[in-house]
Amino acid sequence: MNLTLKVWRQKNSNSEGRFETYDVKGISEDMSFLEMFDVLNERLITEGTEPVAFDHDCREGICGMCSMYINGQPHGPNRGVTTCQLHMRSFKNGDTITVEPWRAKAFPVIKDLAVNRSSFDRIISAGGFVSVNTGNAQDANALPIAKPDADEAFMAAACIGCGACVAACKNASAMLFTSAKISQLALLPQGQAERSIRAEKMVAQMDEEGFGACTNTGACEAECPKGISLENIARMNREYFSAVLTSK
Repeated sequence: MNLTLKVWRQKNSNSEGRFETYDVKGISEDMSFLEMFDVLNERLITEGTEPVAFDHDCREGICGMCSMYINGQPHGPNRGVTTCQLHMRSFKNGDTITVEPWRAKAFPVIKDLAVNRSSFDRIISAGGFVSVNTGNAQDANALPIAKPDADEAFMAAACIGCGACVAACKNASAMLFTSAKISQLALLPQGQAERSIRAEKMVAQMDEEGFGACTNTGACEAECPKGISLENIARMNREYFSAVLTSK
């Protein structure tokens, strides 16, 4: 496959960015999107040009690092996959592909396609934890949990924090991410100790980071590679109102 790439290049968060056009040739349709970028970067290095910076780690759809906005969609045109799971057979020979970083004030550009998502870490630090005694882990069946609750908690915990929900939202809202992290603990007995303050603290931190408000368009759920449900946002709202009413 021969392709034309329009890639966003930006030295750092304080610099102006621009699109640069690259032609890549001889790309196998079985390559992942990141492997295609590896081919491009190897060529740029050989030519003595600065390679394109982008985030990656596991390349198995687990870590959530591969945050790319591809042809106007987070993680590209396929549903339920991250960028590292997107294969070049999803495109056609001769296509022009536009690649950008996540576009959100709370995700400042580090360089090129790599963005700083530490705002997510600070939201977790604000309340996404449970009180536990250190030591050996308890047996898995030590705390009986109803299977429907366990299943719902597991679905919420599948969130990998990639930020696609923020990138897809017209308001750059982090409601889906935050609600998933609140839901996975609110549904389990281990999460009850901080339940009365968790939502209040995490929502306050989310607002402080500069994320936008939710207008229920559903773009976040549609673009989430793990299919996190909007039901979590409804649960977070209930948790938040309960926390506000009962807080001292």
